[in-house]
Amino acid sequence: MEDQIAISRLKQGDLNGLETLVNRYQIRAVQAAYMIVLERGLAEDVVQEAFIKVADRIHQFKDGRPFAPWFFRVVTNDALKVVKKQKRKVSLENPNNSVRQIAEWLTDPAPQPEIQLEKKEIRQNIMKAIQSLPPEQRTVIVMQHFLNMSEKDMSAKMERPLSTIKWWLRDARKRLRNLLDSSR
Repeated sequence: MEDQIAISRLKQGDLNGLETLVNRYQIRAVQAAYMIVLERGLAEDVVQEAFIKVADRIHQFKDGRPFAPWFFRVVTNDALKVVKKQKRKVSLENPNNSVRQIAEWLTDPAPQPEIQLEKKEIRQNIMKAIQSLPPEQRTVIVMQHFLNMSEKDMSAKMERPLSTIKWWLRDARKRLRNLLDSSR
């Protein structure tokens, strides 16, 4: 309901509506973009551009529909375009990859130190494994496991056949399983 009010305000030219949406979705959007582009600054740029696109195209948004899937489609598509445009692979050994930062975002501060350390190591291993995937496979993993999108939704959002999405997911899971098994 809060999204619909913000969208109505934004459609009327009130930028407070955009501020509400930014406050609600910015952190998750940066995390999702980061998991695709693997660079914090670049992820923040992608999300900023996504919010600008949303403000420009808000009149195309159909009232009564959920905002989050529409917005995260913009974020994931733009992040994937950035990765494809750069056509570069990121080294896992590069300290600028900031795996530690994403692990901190995902870490619960309440557990005991040894549990926290174990969780951090697990998250680092998962992030390293995800980073080694091709961009399309990273994207579908983020969309399904981070944004809770169905395969059908991913197919529609990425404008790819359902069979391609299923293949990317299957191959990504297989690669992740092999990488995570070998890191134990």
